[in-house]
Amino acid sequence: MNKYKGTVTAIALSILLLGCDVAEKKDNHYQWPILDGFPKPQVPENNPMSDEKVALGKKIFFDKNLSANQQQSCESCHQQQFAFSEALPVSVGSTGMSHRRNAPALVNVAYNKTLTWAHDGITTLERQILLPMFAESPIELGIAGHEKEVLARFNSKEYTELFALAFPEQVLSFELIVKALASYVRSLISLNSPFDQYAYLGDDNAISASAIRGMNLFFSERLECHHCHGGFNFTQSTGHEQQLIDRRPFHNTGLYYVENPPGKAGYPAIDIGLAEISTIAKDNGRFRAPTLRNIRHSAPYMHDGSVATLAEVIDIYAAGGRNIEHGLYQGDGRVNPLKSQFIKGFELTSEEKQDLLAFLDTLTDEEFLTSSKHQLSE
Repeated sequence: MNKYKGTVTAIALSILLLGCDVAEKKDNHYQWPILDGFPKPQVPENNPMSDEKVALGKKIFFDKNLSANQQQSCESCHQQQFAFSEALPVSVGSTGMSHRRNAPALVNVAYNKTLTWAHDGITTLERQILLPMFAESPIELGIAGHEKEVLARFNSKEYTELFALAFPEQVLSFELIVKALASYVRSLISLNSPFDQYAYLGDDNAISASAIRGMNLFFSERLECHHCHGGFNFTQSTGHEQQLIDRRPFHNTGLYYVENPPGKAGYPAIDIGLAEISTIAKDNGRFRAPTLRNIRHSAPYMHDGSVATLAEVIDIYAAGGRNIEHGLYQGDGRVNPLKSQFIKGFELTSEEKQDLLAFLDTLTDEEFLTSSKHQLSE
């Protein structure tokens, strides 16, 4: 689910198809697995949630028949035990092609206002899912050029029954596959961590004294963490029925400051972030702040998976950026002039660092990482 270079004709055609779909009933009584009082996610009017769509989408999500060569499924890069991410720096597609970016965790994606690491124009899962399906540079599922063959695999008796339940009287198409996948991914809600029990359910014993000290550090102006990872989903990229405005959650965190090309310092040319889409120079190095929910289990970190541990992430922010002293990307991100105003550096004692890590651990929702409701039934 990464950002791609170039124009992909198949994607453009599929997007057009998504604009010509059959109207569906809105009142389907889908029960969101959210806490009382929490806002419901926004859902496109032409793809309301239903249990039947979620069930169909889950089966497709785990099915390697969705890739042209039948070597990968969506789940190959988005595994439940890793908060629906994967333990690799960058993704590798079904044909063995390495990508530029780390597979983002699919945690509370229903609340995301923008999708992918650095694209402010992709705001719905229905549009985003087209990328791994049809993109050709890089290839993930590799459907482009194999559309008829791949679609035919979903014309089995079992799938025909599931499609009929999810989309009555509609003809099998990639449009329906995308809608079903989007519904399943939207159902991946994580709001049952120790932090939730402490903050929203009133259990004062749900987190430790160390974690409470870490929480106070996290929300302090001294560390500034909450400016980019705020709200109940711990990311600025949040939208729901009570919040319709995008807060433009893209930030340069001082991870790089290299010469590419010589004489023009910035992020490595292989990936300059939002600037690639906006073509605005000041967007060089800006990437979307991901949710911190289940963050302990979605390593490695950053858009390119170049940071191995949470302790290292904290060290980089404490230093006000990353100084790479050797290698291809040598340069001092701490002096990047486009760095966010919130990445100014801070000092932590070893105990405070452990407190902060303890707080981040309270954002782990064990049920989300293990629940059979997100798994494919045998």
